[in-house]
Amino acid sequence: MAACGRVQRLLLLMFISGWMSSALEGKPDTENAADNPERGRNGAGEGKAAAPDGASAGRRSGGWKLAEEAACREDVSRICPKHSWNNNLAVLECLQDRKDVRNYANKSLCTETNFYLRLYHRVTIIQVCLQIKECAGEVRGKGYLVSCLVEHRTNISEYQCSQYITKMTSIVFSDYRLICGFMDQCKDDINKLHCGSVNTGEKDIHSQGEVIACLEKGLVSEAEEQPGQYTIKEDCKKSIMRVAELSSDDFHLDRHLYFACREDREHFCENTPAGEGKVYKCLFNHKFEESMSEKCKDALSTRQKLIAQDYKVSYSLAKACKPDLRKYRCNMDTSMPRAREAKLSYLLLCLEAAVHRGQTVSGECQGEMLDYRRMLMEDYSLSPEIVLHCRGEIDTHCSGLHHKGRTLHCLMRVSRDKGILEGHCQKALQTLIQETDPGADYRIDRALNEACESVIQTACKHIRNGDPMILSCLMEHLYTDKMVEDCEHRLLELQYFISRDWRLDPILYKKCQNDAARICHTHGWNETSEFMPPGAVFSCLYRHAYRTEMQGRRLSRDCKTEVQRILHQRALDVKLDPELQQRCMTDLGKWCSEKIEPGQELECLQYHLDDLVPNCRDVVGNLTELESEDIQIEALLIRACEPVIQSYCHEVADNQIDTGDLMECLVANKHQKEMNEKCSVGVTHFQLIQMKDFRFSYKFKMACKEDVLKLCPNIKKKVDVVICLSTTVRNDTLQEGREQRVSMKCRKQLRVEELEMSEDIRLEPDLYESCRQDIKQHCQNVVFGNAQVIECLKENKKRLTQHCHQKVFRLQENEMMDPELDFQLMRVCKQMIRRFCTETDANNLLQCLKQNKNSELMDPKCKQMITKRQITQNTDYRLNPVLRKACKADIPKFCQNILNNAKDDNELEGQVISCLKLKYADQRLSPDCEGQISVILQESALDYRLDPQLQLQCTDEILRLCAEEVAAQEQTGQVEECLKINLLKISHEGCKKILINLFKKKNI
Repeated sequence: MAACGRVQRLLLLMFISGWMSSALEGKPDTENAADNPERGRNGAGEGKAAAPDGASAGRRSGGWKLAEEAACREDVSRICPKHSWNNNLAVLECLQDRKDVRNYANKSLCTETNFYLRLYHRVTIIQVCLQIKECAGEVRGKGYLVSCLVEHRTNISEYQCSQYITKMTSIVFSDYRLICGFMDQCKDDINKLHCGSVNTGEKDIHSQGEVIACLEKGLVSEAEEQPGQYTIKEDCKKSIMRVAELSSDDFHLDRHLYFACREDREHFCENTPAGEGKVYKCLFNHKFEESMSEKCKDALSTRQKLIAQDYKVSYSLAKACKPDLRKYRCNMDTSMPRAREAKLSYLLLCLEAAVHRGQTVSGECQGEMLDYRRMLMEDYSLSPEIVLHCRGEIDTHCSGLHHKGRTLHCLMRVSRDKGILEGHCQKALQTLIQETDPGADYRIDRALNEACESVIQTACKHIRNGDPMILSCLMEHLYTDKMVEDCEHRLLELQYFISRDWRLDPILYKKCQNDAARICHTHGWNETSEFMPPGAVFSCLYRHAYRTEMQGRRLSRDCKTEVQRILHQRALDVKLDPELQQRCMTDLGKWCSEKIEPGQELECLQYHLDDLVPNCRDVVGNLTELESEDIQIEALLIRACEPVIQSYCHEVADNQIDTGDLMECLVANKHQKEMNEKCSVGVTHFQLIQMKDFRFSYKFKMACKEDVLKLCPNIKKKVDVVICLSTTVRNDTLQEGREQRVSMKCRKQLRVEELEMSEDIRLEPDLYESCRQDIKQHCQNVVFGNAQVIECLKENKKRLTQHCHQKVFRLQENEMMDPELDFQLMRVCKQMIRRFCTETDANNLLQCLKQNKNSELMDPKCKQMITKRQITQNTDYRLNPVLRKACKADIPKFCQNILNNAKDDNELEGQVISCLKLKYADQRLSPDCEGQISVILQESALDYRLDPQLQLQCTDEILRLCAEEVAAQEQTGQVEECLKINLLKISHEGCKKILINLFKKKNI
């Protein structure tokens, strides 16, 4: 038996060579002696030399049966079905498909005989398949013909030859020593990697199929630069990849994978026919199933990694995309090594570039690309660059997550949330996202697809499945009730990388590629430029999106719409803006790390604008300036303000170009019933931010930029610019005959800004800071807005700190000169102004209201507000512009001593008016002044509160003697009349003196 197993292979090869010649030529072997001297010399007696013990003469004449061999008889009868015993090829296939070699009764003999029989069938191949022209020139007798026929088996049309070669293929691939040239190319590498024995007579450590699997793993380890990896020789690498490619159509040909996955195939892919790579794809789709065996997962991963290195290892992909690869010259780049051209990533990038250019790629090819893009996203280990450059991050942050794309999303999360990924790792992730292009079809990202399935079915059901707009739809519903937490995380992790390369948003690229080439000098989809890297292209686009025609090149309408969409998305999360995150990372940690809700990071940075480092302050300032022109970029704010927009601002919201109109409308309708708290807070926040720089008010900036440069240079804060321009306008107005230095368009917008500022004390930073402590002490429970805090300070004016008191006095002085700036007066008396004062100049509105105060049609609330303003005016002549103008000469003439003792910005408590009243009694006032004092006397006679000196001197007496009259609040002069009646009961000399003077004036 053992002697049989050691028959010399050389003698058998001699015999086969001679027999092959006879089959081909139909001539004696000696006729071919010249072509093969060695065969000619040994032809005469090689049959006896080659025959093992027990072989009959029929063996040499073609009647020999493997099943009858003494070495194999027992194995064949036990393992193979009886009907196959007469068919040597069927027996051979039966033996080949037995994984457990321990079932063989006599391994050394039967397997050796098995091997020789394979050589025997090399002869019959030539008889059946002579018509294959691709192999006609192959040298006979050296195994080249078999390899050639196997390689071109898809081109064989003759049925008998095709069936025969198909069967022979599985036999050839069962033993690497039968693969033409493989032994010569890989002998040293097999020994170095300890993949098994290649020396005759030595027992193999692994099965023959496992030798190739071992080499394949060595090739993968080398690509991943695993520690201690061995560098396989280039010729052997080519042979390994060639074997993988030749076995790509039928999984039976990958012997290691076939045996590792045989049971899994039955479980998952029972009805999947062999051939055309279908079983491979079916198993790939089930690789992450829990019931998939580990040995099969490992074998599948190895094959996928080979596909990543050479797309032709995937039969279906290579076949489906072959015409498109040729059409778009994806294999024609002579500037790069052939190995890179064969990479799956290169194929994907090349064909994806064609799709993004609007060129046609066959549906079959795109389907295959989709499958393999999904495959790369599911399993990070298929990308050698990820394995190599992200090894440390995976071990530290993402171990144990190797499942359905979770490791990749973990790496994305680490990069997004912590910003701690090493540069090469982040670059590898960015490259993978470009290769897989999940922005074009969210289904490529399995982790995202599974996490967001419920959101897509509810919020995005109107969009076609797989459409790129699905991602935009998900972003629109970020931080809404329809969004689920897991989807939110996966979405932001992916968008973090898409936002760093404008090409990864397919809609943006489609609409803007021509604009980007024209304005930003970009190249093709899969080409980059060091002068305009992908991350800088979007910045270039949005800088041109809001330019006017006079400012130079503008974007097309479609491109601008997409740029606006991206800006809306970036406003939802500061980390989606690469420049902002990079420049403001320190400030985000310092100012915005605690108690900041998602999407509010930019608001936080804006709030701390003056505290930011210069680089961060610049980028935040630029974004804020952009928002002032198009507040719809603030997606969360627009979402919160939807009711107000629909009711009052829908016309400006529908405009393609905003130019600040929408925010102006929201401010104007800030106190409508449709205004909710979130919208009100957001609008107020933007108003407050505008105070930091006049550039943040787009309409103000555009209307007044020339005036600011001319009249208020070097002033940055909006409030200071407003004061500067307002003062200029006022001075020019007061100086009769002087031409206005502030342009008309600026004056109009200046009025808008002044009115907006009057609504909230926080919009006047100087006043707010001066009165912060007073607000806390006296107005703690008063809500900001509607000028309520300002009104509270006015009511508590006597108790304010000096500095705050002075600021409030100046505010009141301005309001009295320009009543439109008195927000509370204008709000409460809005309807009465329409009723009584439609023809009145804006500066005389309060005067008009005072004149109609006692009308039966006057609204009580407005009447009360008018009285409050009259009381204020009578405390100091400077707060009554009409009186001040009428008594311009009388005041310094008769009351100079009071002015000399007066302090700036402090009320004179009616002293000047009381002085004028005395002169009125003496009939010494000018006619205009006398007329105004007469009006004051008449009004104060009806309401004692309008006489500040009476209130000051007679406070105790009023409470003691006239409490009922005060409580009646009829304002018909009852309190004054009560004091006169009780004059003799009054002990306070100052009060007596005031009352006596009143009698004198009444008698005039």
